[in-house]
Amino acid sequence: SNLNINDVLGNYSLTLIDALDTLAVMGNSSEFQKAVKLVIDTVSFDKDSTVQVFEATIRVLGSLLSAHIIITDTKQPFGDMTIKDYDNELLHLAHDLAVRLLPAFENTKTGIPYPRVNLKKGVPPDSHNETCTAGAGSLLVEFGILSRLLGDSTFEWVARRAVKALWSLRSNNTGLLGNVVNIQTGHWVGKQSGLGAGSDSFYEYLLKSYILFGEKEDLEMFNAAYQNIQNHLRRGREACNEGEGDPPLYVNVNMYTGQLMNTWIDSLQAFFPGLQVLIGDVEDAICLHAFYYAIWKRYGALPERYNWQLQAPDVPFYPLRPELVESTYLLYQATKNPFYLHVGMDILQSLEKYTKAKCGYATLHHVVEKTKEDRMESFFLSETCKYLYLLFDEENPVHKSGNKFMFTTEGHVVSVDERFRNSLWEDILPGEEDSAQRSKPTELKAANFSSNCNRVPDERRYLLPLKSNYMRQIDRMVGLI
Repeated sequence: SNLNINDVLGNYSLTLIDALDTLAVMGNSSEFQKAVKLVIDTVSFDKDSTVQVFEATIRVLGSLLSAHIIITDTKQPFGDMTIKDYDNELLHLAHDLAVRLLPAFENTKTGIPYPRVNLKKGVPPDSHNETCTAGAGSLLVEFGILSRLLGDSTFEWVARRAVKALWSLRSNNTGLLGNVVNIQTGHWVGKQSGLGAGSDSFYEYLLKSYILFGEKEDLEMFNAAYQNIQNHLRRGREACNEGEGDPPLYVNVNMYTGQLMNTWIDSLQAFFPGLQVLIGDVEDAICLHAFYYAIWKRYGALPERYNWQLQAPDVPFYPLRPELVESTYLLYQATKNPFYLHVGMDILQSLEKYTKAKCGYATLHHVVEKTKEDRMESFFLSETCKYLYLLFDEENPVHKSGNKFMFTTEGHVVSVDERFRNSLWEDILPGEEDSAQRSKPTELKAANFSSNCNRVPDERRYLLPLKSNYMRQIDRMVGLI
């Protein structure tokens, strides 16, 4: 009866599947091969089980595709991850799951999918017509990879149609999107525009879809979205590392007016510095990351929701989320500043001290009292552990093999590969007859950013990434001093 948990768990060996590519990234071929065989032998999606389309896509579909790509990679960068007599079983499983998710995209007047689907029966009769922007608009990477591996445009087409539908509903005044929409009317039920829960991965996937597939319109949407975020969500001084004023912060606003809606941020927003690193806005990323790290230092964890005005958690639990670790890892890769290794060590020690349990690591029920819940989310193994491991493993094939890799929003590793940049179909989108002529740029030339993709200069590499007076200012802001 606990919907909040059960429709994520799905009754399909979630943690086993979600952790597959973590084993490969860690170079553990025997455990990877054992886990893959276990999935092939025991997992079936022919279940009377109602799941969230978004969670099933990023946690299960994404992991099956990532593991399939690792197994079939002719270069085998992670060591010998091949499976004897492998016959694309993981790809077939992924295809089977995606077909079971497709009913979510039917019978919606906007093309925006239903949030939940029963794997056996389709959309439940009592389904809500409301869904969140991130849930409906963050399916394109996994569905696009599947389409391009199978040569079947269906999956990418429905995911892309949903993105375009959401994009068309943005405010004429601010260019912002809300966080909850009615899939039949296109009416915004939740008018909050922010970077956290309900919105986060929508922005992430506009950029990552472009990186993977090279579709120019994805980058154009991302650039426009990023500019609107800077114009309406960002508060504080203009530059991160110079000038007067409050530290930069991204707040929740009304999508139509840009007016402040509340004074809290949530832990999911900690992904945003990592996204800023990917577009070359490293300076701003440094500042925002420092804010989340200060909150971590205060509690030894990130509360799910933190009220920056009251300097206290609004929602006090911490389910072992990876977003701060992910941004720490990406900032270290961009700057090579040892400060981020210290941050990683700090996070690791907190996890060991407060969340370690007899059979794994536990969700913190309350970040102040440090009480635990009997639950370890699958993303702890697929993301939190993976990003921590990669932060300290300079020689990992992800960094050294010469391959280019991208991480999905669930931390699944995917090689940035020519075969994903060439679709086998031409007119994938409704009403785009000129798609054959569409240019496919190979460079990321992002606009509107305060700095470019050059690495932080060597002379700054061993200084604090943020000047100490600004660090103290952030510490004061979260009640550390």
